[in-house]
Amino acid sequence: MKKPKIVVIGSINMDLVTQTNTIPKVGETVLGEDFMTAPGGKGANQAVAAAKLGGDVTLLGCVGDDAFGSELMKHLHKQGVDTKHIQTISNTSSGVAAITLSEGDNSIIVVPGANHKLTPVLVQQHEQLITDADIVLLQLEIPLDSVVKAAELARKHNVPVILNPAPMQELPKKLILQSTYLTPNEHELESLLSSTNLSQKETEALKAKSIVTRGSKGIQLQQEGVEQLISGYQVDVVDSTGAGDTFNGALALSLSSGLSLLEASQFANAAAALSVTKLGAQSGMPTKKEVESFLH
Repeated sequence: MKKPKIVVIGSINMDLVTQTNTIPKVGETVLGEDFMTAPGGKGANQAVAAAKLGGDVTLLGCVGDDAFGSELMKHLHKQGVDTKHIQTISNTSSGVAAITLSEGDNSIIVVPGANHKLTPVLVQQHEQLITDADIVLLQLEIPLDSVVKAAELARKHNVPVILNPAPMQELPKKLILQSTYLTPNEHELESLLSSTNLSQKETEALKAKSIVTRGSKGIQLQQEGVEQLISGYQVDVVDSTGAGDTFNGALALSLSSGLSLLEASQFANAAAALSVTKLGAQSGMPTKKEVESFLH
């Protein structure tokens, strides 16, 4: 059976995670408890999720010509992601997220670095990649104009688009209308509805194409105008990082495999639930066999 061809266009970061008892005030130095580096970025996370579930996944993105860039490329390749279309940008640092964890809370500084070099021109140069895809998966950690260009090209060639509107920002109306599916959480949906100048008809269309993630409460979507609720699973939560990215990668995989929207959402819901039972965003993402076993 032919693997579904999934193209993910998005960010690639290295997460720098420091654990401390006290987040320092301005001018203050404190001792940390632990430090680790972990591959991240919403684009890379979603690509890895889909690849671990059995998809033929290509990631279009940018890394810098630094040690992190080299390490990220090797890691993605090892996870089964096609990295041939990832651009290494000279004299530029790779994207990083500096994360400080303390007493169950966190503070994060994201430096986009090479991710901001993923321009509309670069996306245009990869039109054939989009044309050949079964589905295109987008997020908002790269320049918004590039996301718009990718959606335009996919629509031109009748390729379905999943837009994960995160991190949330005001979106042009045409991007919302060109996306086949939207995957906001409850807060992102509320922001979309309040910040975008949509007509009543367009608002209904937005709601109809939205698969809303609700954390432990599950998923909400519409089927032929009827609201459907998919309950969350009661699992032992170890680390919720990357659950949303797992959901999006799993949704792309299952939709491009021919499942209905309801079936695909159920599969993705289970994959996301499994992902929180292990430590780490990408390291906690399940395989297709693990999801199917969990569902049965």
